[in-house]
Amino acid sequence: MLSVGDKAPKFKLNDQDGKSVELSDFNGQKLVIYFYPKDQTPGCIKEACSFRDNIEAYKKHNIAVLGVSIDSEKSHQNFISKQELNFPLLADVEKEMVNSYEVWGEKSMYGRKYMGTFRKTFLINEAGSIDKIYEKVKVTTHAQDVLEDWEIS
Repeated sequence: MLSVGDKAPKFKLNDQDGKSVELSDFNGQKLVIYFYPKDQTPGCIKEACSFRDNIEAYKKHNIAVLGVSIDSEKSHQNFISKQELNFPLLADVEKEMVNSYEVWGEKSMYGRKYMGTFRKTFLINEAGSIDKIYEKVKVTTHAQDVLEDWEIS
């Protein structure tokens, strides 16, 4: 089980444009990695737009933001275009990153059980260690909550 203080699991995935992105690209920089279930669904739209609307404050504090789901690059392109997102989305179609960050598992909706991605966020510090893990996320204010936590520290 990943905990605060652990080294963040390494990853190498393509973003929406097919560009390879890996953890080491962010050495010396704070990083928000937020996992979400599916492009273009109501909660995921609210969460993504919350980060979109706060991205300048993140940049001001040298904090990068990455969204991650198991959707394809093409799906991410459509999501970014439709919602005017201004940060990269990583396509984890092989479920490598969702497994290494322990956010893939059994979910339940309306009594039906299925496998899916848990909505969870990791704050990674400049040294590549986990500073905070958000297990419960309020999609409409999540980006502000994360920013406030790091601005205070």
